[in-house]
Amino acid sequence: MCVRVAGGVPGVERHPITATMVMKGPVETMSAGGVSQKSENEQLVSVLMVGDVCGRSGRKCLKRFLPGLRERLNLDCIVVNGENASGGIGITGKVADEIFASGVDVITSGNHIWRYREIISTLESTTRLIRPQNYPPGTPGHGFTVFPTASGVRIGVMNLLGRIFMDPVDCPFRAADQILERAELGRAADMWLVDFHAEATSEKAAMASHLNGRVSAVVGTHTHVPTADHRILSNGTGFMTDLGMTGCIDSVIGMTVESVLPTMTTRMPNRFQTADGEGSLSGVRLTVEVKTGRCREIQPVRCGPWLEEAGIR
Repeated sequence: MCVRVAGGVPGVERHPITATMVMKGPVETMSAGGVSQKSENEQLVSVLMVGDVCGRSGRKCLKRFLPGLRERLNLDCIVVNGENASGGIGITGKVADEIFASGVDVITSGNHIWRYREIISTLESTTRLIRPQNYPPGTPGHGFTVFPTASGVRIGVMNLLGRIFMDPVDCPFRAADQILERAELGRAADMWLVDFHAEATSEKAAMASHLNGRVSAVVGTHTHVPTADHRILSNGTGFMTDLGMTGCIDSVIGMTVESVLPTMTTRMPNRFQTADGEGSLSGVRLTVEVKTGRCREIQPVRCGPWLEEAGIR
């Protein structure tokens, strides 16, 4: 199902100080059968955000599906979470280059970003690979970036890390506020996309509400399971609790069943092995209006076996 905002952009205005979107009434949504009306001067940008790429299987999915999706969905930007792309945990500079070569514009990450120490030099040499912003001050790398599309639209991407059931880090809510104070919507960026890498669904929903109307979309990553709650919030922010995983779905969230079951059934430690079977791609397509930064359409995208395909017809 595709969720759209109905008709133009009625009731939306710029706040003169913060440049956030202020809605004068509730957002109306329509199912895939509805028609979204466009004004003559309306400029829309199409973005694909892809869930956690897990190992070689996930990287093969990017190479297999992204070229066709970029053309079919008329994508202006592709953002991928790559924190599990190297052997199922972490990412190396070489693998980051491989992902970029697959057609990815920005790579986000999460709590496994430091698995390979060599990634520090990559984080310091590019702004297209980012780590969560709410690591302590002085941490290598960048927590957000602004990617310019071929048409000159400035797409801001920020990466945040949750704290519930996760390792302790700085407050993600304050970190998001600080980014928007420095690079607010409509000035430093025409839109803001948030990858919130978190375990708890409640924390992700709270972040979406906290940023509602101040960013174009908040999507969750980390759990490797796509959720069915994609929607556009009252002030024009797209939201989906988790994008899911890009990799071998016939597994235990990316690890082989044979390597995980002994630990689950006996509590004895065992080395988990990344599943290398045929993979699926899981993510979401966002359509954002450049003038307001408001999400106009949100639709899950799934390709490959094991999951029902979505968003590609």
